[in-house]
Amino acid sequence: MSTYTTGEIAKLCGVTVRTVQYYDTRGILVPTSLSEGGRRLYSDDDLRRMRVICFLRELGLPIDTIGQILEEEDPGSVIELLLQQQETVLLQEIDTQTEKLEKLEALRRELKSAGEISVESIGDIACTMTNNNKLKKVRRTLILTAIPVGILEIAGILLWALKGVWWVFALYVIVAIPWGIVISRYYFKNTAYLCPQCHTVFQPTFKEAFFARHTPKTRRVTCTHCGHKGFCVEVAAEDLPAEDKQ
Repeated sequence: MSTYTTGEIAKLCGVTVRTVQYYDTRGILVPTSLSEGGRRLYSDDDLRRMRVICFLRELGLPIDTIGQILEEEDPGSVIELLLQQQETVLLQEIDTQTEKLEKLEALRRELKSAGEISVESIGDIACTMTNNNKLKKVRRTLILTAIPVGILEIAGILLWALKGVWWVFALYVIVAIPWGIVISRYYFKNTAYLCPQCHTVFQPTFKEAFFARHTPKTRRVTCTHCGHKGFCVEVAAEDLPAEDKQ
C-alpha cells in the first residue's frame, strides 16, 4: 500500500500543504501513520478521502458539514445526492447562459438590420425580444385551437362533395363563427403594438385591429399616443395603463 507525505498529498489534490495540515487539525483528514521522525503519512484511502473533501469544498460546504457527512454510515449516498444537485444547478446555468447568448445574437442581428442605431431603436428591439416568448405562447394557443376546427372544415367539404353529406359542413359553420369571435378577442386582448414613431406600446380597438392590413409581425393601426397610422410591430400585451387599452 502506498503512503504519501503531506507535500505529496497536497500536490496530488491541488491544494497547499497548509490546507492538508488544517484538515488534520479539524479532524477530517487524520494521517494513517507517522514516520519515525514524526512526519504525517497518508494512505491511498486517505488520498481518496482528501479528494472527496476537496470536491465538497468546491461545492461550498463548510468544514463542519463535511466532517458530519464523512462520519455518516453511508456517506456515498449523501455525496451522490449532492452530485445530482450540482448537476441540476450546472444544467440550469448552462440553459441560462445559452438563453443569454441567443438574446445577444438576436440583438446583434436586429441592430444590423435596423440600419441607423439609436437609443430608441435599441429599446424597441429589446421590447420585441422580451415579449417574443409570450407572443409565441399566444400564437401557439391560436394554432392549437384552429387545428380541430380546420379538420372539421375539411371533413365537411369532402363529405359534402363526395357523398352529399352536408350536415358536417353545417356543423363546421355553427362551430367556426363563435370560435372565430372568441379566439379573435383572445388574440387581440393578449397582443399590443409598438409604434415606430413615439416608441409606445399600445392596444388599438378590436374593430380596427381585426380589419387592419397586416404582415406576420406587423399590423397597420393608429397609435393611441401620437396618432401615427401605419405598420406597427406586434408584441405581447403587458400590464398597460387603462388609457392605452381600448
